[in-house]
Amino acid sequence: MFPAESPVQEHDNLVLQPRDVRFDWSRLPMHWIPGEPTATHTINVLHLLLPEGERWFVRVFKQALPLITDDRLREDVLGFIGQEAIHAQAHQGVLDHLLAKGLDPGPYVRQVEWLFHRVLGERPGLAPERAREHVVERVAIIAAVEHFTAFLGNWVLNADALDLAGADPVMLDLLRWHGAEEVEHRSVAYDLLRHLDPGYARRIRTMAITGPALYWLWIRGARFLMAADPQPVGPRQKASWHGFLAASRRGLLPSPGAAVRSGARYVKRGYHPAQEGSTRQAVAYLATSPAARAAAH
Repeated sequence: MFPAESPVQEHDNLVLQPRDVRFDWSRLPMHWIPGEPTATHTINVLHLLLPEGERWFVRVFKQALPLITDDRLREDVLGFIGQEAIHAQAHQGVLDHLLAKGLDPGPYVRQVEWLFHRVLGERPGLAPERAREHVVERVAIIAAVEHFTAFLGNWVLNADALDLAGADPVMLDLLRWHGAEEVEHRSVAYDLLRHLDPGYARRIRTMAITGPALYWLWIRGARFLMAADPQPVGPRQKASWHGFLAASRRGLLPSPGAAVRSGARYVKRGYHPAQEGSTRQAVAYLATSPAARAAAH
């Protein structure tokens, strides 16, 4: 047993290290949770959103670096940037594999690219104060997104039902390696937001926008993948709320109630991401992850 420590103490001395992982998708089946297309494709939405989304995270955080006056926070932000860049590469590999297997992610991915480049992208020519405001607002959006990615990371690290269902081990390693790093760096975006804007209103406002937007993107992504699947398990295979809830009850997807409760924690005044998940559990998985171990040698 580890001695009891508060989550904040547990997180204090962490140094974020990018791990240059590689995954072999040559044997990945279309339904990598056998007989579970709904659960498979609901999780596969990560691969649609994350490559472009995490490249956007990196661009925004690089723009925020000149605004940081705390040396430790700057170090954490640089570690975050390194990890997120590799996350984008890893998930891009899955998209390339899906395309080779006959599922073209292009139509949905192009909409995601439009979102991150046109709606949330850079705005050249702004006056200095407005340019700073644009950076801080996007940092606040990232802090809200990172709350949910840490929630998902904590979930997948504890989702034993995926193992029992026979989920593909390479995909499980990708998800758990990524999830562990999300738990590992779960405080960085929030701490950066508090450094740039210690107020409460922006945090609440951006979560009120980001939470529903993520839900909408996820539902659309699952419907797209189910409709585009070249290997349907039935003639009327499609995404449905009933199918999602059934997979959630079997432990193959996160509970919607748990996700809502997680979002509610974020808006509490005393919230800090170090209260979410376990750094020790994340680091322990990274010490055993096949991909992370291979990257270290």
